[in-house]
Amino acid sequence: MCRYFISICLALGLLLSAQAQTTSKDNKKEVNDTVIYKSPYGLRLGIDISKPIKASLDQSYSGFEIVGDYRISKRFFIAAEIGYEEENTVEDYSNSTAKGSYMRVGFNFNSYKNWLDMNNEIFLGMRYGLSFFDQTLNSYTTNITDPDIGIYFPPNTVTTPQTSSLHAHWTEFVVGIKSEVLQNTFIGLSVSYKILVSSKEPENFKTLYAPGFNRIFESGTGFGFNYTVSYLIPFKKK
Repeated sequence: MCRYFISICLALGLLLSAQAQTTSKDNKKEVNDTVIYKSPYGLRLGIDISKPIKASLDQSYSGFEIVGDYRISKRFFIAAEIGYEEENTVEDYSNSTAKGSYMRVGFNFNSYKNWLDMNNEIFLGMRYGLSFFDQTLNSYTTNITDPDIGIYFPPNTVTTPQTSSLHAHWTEFVVGIKSEVLQNTFIGLSVSYKILVSSKEPENFKTLYAPGFNRIFESGTGFGFNYTVSYLIPFKKK
C-alpha cells in the first residue's frame, strides 16, 4: 500500500513539474514577442517656408522665421518661433512701413495617438508673442471739409516720413499638424488666432501692422499661417 502511494505522489510531482516548465516557456515567449517602441526626444529646428514664398509673390513684403520645439513628455512640447518682417501697408489716405523682429514662446499638445513607430502630430497650442519694430509713415493725405459752415480745403499729401519705435504684446491659439516624411524630417502646417494684449501707438496715427502678429484689425485681433520644414535632433528615446 505504501509503495502505491509513493508511486502516485511521484507521478503527480512529475506532471506538475512538466506543466510548470510549459507555462514558464509560454510566458517567456510572450515577453520575447512583445515589441516596445520608444519615442525619440530631442530638439527640432526648422524654417517657415511660407514667408520667402510670400516675399517672392508680394514685393511689399520680406521676412524669415526660425521655428523650434523640444519634447518634454509623451504629448507636450515646448515651442518657440523667432523672426524678422518688413511690410508696406497702403491704404486710401496713408502709406506706411513696419519692420522689426519678434518672438513667440509657448507649448503644443499632441492629440494624435501614433501607431507603432509613427511620429506624427495633430496639435493644439498657445503662444505669448512680443515684437519690437519701427513704423514709418511714408505719406498721408489730409482733407478738411465742413459742409455745414462751408469750409473746404483741397486734399494735401504730406510726404515727409515720420518714424516711431513701437512694441506689441499678444497671445495666440494655434492648431496644426506635423508629419514625418523622412526619418527625423517633418513638414508642418498651422494656423493661429491672435489677440492683441497691448501695443505702443505712434502720435497722430495708428499701428497697422506688427511683425509676428501681422495685420492688426480694429478689434485688436489677427490671424497667422505657417508652413514649416524641420529636422529633429534626437537626444534619447523613452
